[in-house]
Amino acid sequence: MKFSIQANLSFLVLLCVINLQSPWTHTTTHLLLISLVSLLPFVLRYWLVPGGFAWRNYYDPTKLHGPSGWPVLGTLPEMGSLAHRKLANTAVRMGATRLMAFSLGTVPVVISSHPDTAKQILSGPAFSDRPIKISARVLMFERAIGFAPSGGTYWRHLRRIAALHMFSPRKLSELEPLRQRIADEMIVGIEARRGGAVVLKEVLQKGSLDNVLESVFGNVEGGLELREELGSMVKEGFELIEKFNMEDYFPAVKFLDFLGVKRRCFKLTEKVNIVLGRIIKERRKIAVGPESTIKENHRDFLSALLSLPEHEQLRESDMVPILWEMVFRGADTVAILLEWIMARMVLHPEIQSKAQQELDAEVGRGRQVQDSDILNLPYLQAIVKEVLRLHPPGPLLSWARLAIHDVHVDKTFIPAGTTAMVNMWAITHDPSLWADPWEFKPERFIEVDISIMGSDLRLAPFGSGRRVCPGKALGLTTVQLWLARFLHQFEWLPTDQSVNLSERLKLSMEMKRPLICYVAERANLPTP
Repeated sequence: MKFSIQANLSFLVLLCVINLQSPWTHTTTHLLLISLVSLLPFVLRYWLVPGGFAWRNYYDPTKLHGPSGWPVLGTLPEMGSLAHRKLANTAVRMGATRLMAFSLGTVPVVISSHPDTAKQILSGPAFSDRPIKISARVLMFERAIGFAPSGGTYWRHLRRIAALHMFSPRKLSELEPLRQRIADEMIVGIEARRGGAVVLKEVLQKGSLDNVLESVFGNVEGGLELREELGSMVKEGFELIEKFNMEDYFPAVKFLDFLGVKRRCFKLTEKVNIVLGRIIKERRKIAVGPESTIKENHRDFLSALLSLPEHEQLRESDMVPILWEMVFRGADTVAILLEWIMARMVLHPEIQSKAQQELDAEVGRGRQVQDSDILNLPYLQAIVKEVLRLHPPGPLLSWARLAIHDVHVDKTFIPAGTTAMVNMWAITHDPSLWADPWEFKPERFIEVDISIMGSDLRLAPFGSGRRVCPGKALGLTTVQLWLARFLHQFEWLPTDQSVNLSERLKLSMEMKRPLICYVAERANLPTP
């Protein structure tokens, strides 16, 4: 094929040279048209290979399957707000659920919609890095836990600190009073709206942001003004990561910042450095006092970092990206998941009632739900799992992986530099893996106990392997406690408008239309 293309191109060049030395004739025009027409099939075949333009030098038609997409652009024009559904449908149509190749511009991509190949991608050392999404790398300073190069001493040090000092069972227990207080504040906010319809998203977003900010920084000087400043920075970061950036799909044009995304990212990181640097310096002044003062009065992540043994201490330039990542990645996920759960409770009153009966039997009506009660509430846990299955906040697991060297996945050659994704939404809706996958049935998790922490790839909403979400236990603990408090305190009722389960995929998969419902307080319950 390459010889034919070269021959046709050589003939075209020859015609042009002849034309420079003699007048253009009808014969020359005909020869030029014939050459162009004969060249077209070879050009199209060169571009429209399985997987698309980015796979033109690698494809094996007997093993690699995937949409050709558009010349040069690949599948990029078809990636809309419901990319997880489109990719799932395409994989089924092409018989490529185990592994499908496609192109995003000049970037080769593979995606798994099956637990077996998903495990190879998420757990294999070949896919231990993150792909180069410029906005994410800049905003996370390339040194946060989720984006630092894996395998090195620095990355292992960060993971150890996270496991032992930031997300340990002891730290989760220390933060329970904060979770309870935020739950109290949300319940008071819901009660204040009880006379009319409640837009739950507003309450959840404020509670979730307050919770993550105080978990990370504790009580810092600045109060409401600082909270609003940090909230504004998080919101701008979300907007920048969601924006189209040509460099992500055409690395060759990295010197051009067409939409100003990179410039805005660097500007925001400067602001993050200033604000978080100021908070760290203020806390260091407190840390000069007795160590017991820090442990007794400050249980947040910043204090945990400042209290590390001397040989584990981090520089301020390392603490800023770690703390910022905790805020950025934790600000909305709890709120988004809880809104989906409460939407299902409004839609399925019989399931809501069953969960409340379980709460009444275990907790009673005379006290508030505690973290320690959750282990004895299997049906409530099953509700959370079922919502994570039907409405995973990260349907494509939010952050993809990058092949750091050539590797074979499912006996298919994958070259170094390939972006690898897992379509968790497709896996959790696969009828060969789940009975009645479109039905909301929490009972399925009572009948069969399935872990959601990453060991079972049929349902791994927090990822798996080296890059599993380090804060998964904290997020799940928060969601379960707040859900229990909400169901224990209120009856959740529909309005005249039906609950709309339409999706919108941004950084996470949100409800396209916010949940609006009525609440009625259940009798004989303690006041927050």
